Amino acid sequence: MAAVCVIAGVVAGFVLTRGSGTAPGATPGATDGCEADRTYAGCLERAKAGDARAQFRLAEAYDGGEGVPEDDAAAAEWYRRAAEQGHREAQFQLATLYDSGKGVTRDAAEAVRWYQRAAEQGMALAQYNLGLMYLEGGGGLTQDTAAAVRWFTLAAEQGVAAAQYNLGVAYQTGEGASQDVEAAARWYRKAADAGHAGAQYAVGLRYATGDGVARDGAEAVRWYLQAAAQGHAEAQNDLAVIYDAGSGVAENDTEAVRWYRRAAAAGNPSAQHNLGLMYANGEGVRRDDGRAYLWLSLAAATSGGTIDRAALDRVGGRLSAVARAAADGLAAACRESAFKDCSEPAGP
Repeated sequence: MAAVCVIAGVVAGFVLTRGSGTAPGATPGATDGCEADRTYAGCLERAKAGDARAQFRLAEAYDGGEGVPEDDAAAAEWYRRAAEQGHREAQFQLATLYDSGKGVTRDAAEAVRWYQRAAEQGMALAQYNLGLMYLEGGGGLTQDTAAAVRWFTLAAEQGVAAAQYNLGVAYQTGEGASQDVEAAARWYRKAADAGHAGAQYAVGLRYATGDGVARDGAEAVRWYLQAAAQGHAEAQNDLAVIYDAGSGVAENDTEAVRWYRRAAAAGNPSAQHNLGLMYANGEGVRRDDGRAYLWLSLAAATSGGTIDRAALDRVGGRLSAVARAAADGLAAACRESAFKDCSEPAGP
């Protein structure tokens, strides 16, 4: 192994992606007359008569185009009617519409209002999304990490994996909660077991670095593999580093290149740098200074200058002016395609 490998070694911050759909804590929308014919006929009359559950089912039909033409505005109106009667699932769905501007004029303050009402009724995803609004200071709320953590806790206790992960971050960093590495580890593991890629990476990183646990390369690989398979770029790069170094697994340059490629295509500058080194040294691939220069130059640009340019300058010095110009042109096309059109082989 001649490559100088860079391990990210840092868990990313809070997940800021909104939850949507049905999750733990949701209220079923079925009602007599709508279960068998939920899309229109049975639901319409009941909805017009003021049945909140029928109104919710009718909104779902318009939302998904089930038996009626898809109509975002009609979905919003029926969600609103049910929400105003206290139907928490409808309150949550209405909030997501205001959050995204689907079927209504986008209005973060209205989103907060409806998330709040659903959250207070115990709707788990509403609690999580309200926590995000506090975290971001959105919808007229004062940014309040402690309040965000309180809502994340309620959602996490109902099994929302993203909330569990965010609690892990809060306890690890001490943002909004007292720093507690054991609590962080506990919430990361819950989220990891639920399939959350960021949490799987966090658990793997603990085993890779020996942070609070005995260092265990095989266990790190097990968790990194799960996160990497879901497209987690840092896990893909760190997994490649492990195969590159033979740390806890048999050294395997071909497998290292495979994971470097996936992480590089996701825009990870460390993986781009490492892939360039593999080409420069002929490890796991045929030596190719042009492709080495391509990936090393992309890494230098993507990292904002934080990655050492020594390897780039060394490889560039081995290229002719024509070859370097060709590599520069390919790098430009690669950047423009968000690293999806880099003429990189599908496999090692």
